[in-house]
Amino acid sequence: MKEAYPIIMTKDADFVVVEIPDFGINTQGKGFAEAMEMARDAIGLMGIDMEDDGEHLPKASAPSAIIAEAGATVTLVDVDFAEYRRRNDMKTVRRNVSLPHWLDVAAEKAGLNVSAILQHALKQELNLTDR
Repeated sequence: MKEAYPIIMTKDADFVVVEIPDFGINTQGKGFAEAMEMARDAIGLMGIDMEDDGEHLPKASAPSAIIAEAGATVTLVDVDFAEYRRRNDMKTVRRNVSLPHWLDVAAEKAGLNVSAILQHALKQELNLTDR
């Protein structure tokens, strides 16, 4: 799912501080470009954590509904949660896979990594690419 969330960026002497109202979180960057990148990363990380916990992602507020201090910049940051997960959620899970014994023996004799082959086959079947 792709969504665009409003952020509030405020420049101070050293950093650009970013408030992300819809998630109740903050981040910062050395400049505006890095601050937007950090905001996208913070939203993506928070979003997949929420999904993993069974929580619904917040609906994006309208930028016109955001109240910012004088001198602050309100803009939008887009996040594709499915793509973010694909690129960043690299934890592994154990799956119990049933194979005929003869196939397991043949794979072992050939020195094949069954887990890697299964991952490759699943990506191909699902039309997914590596990061």
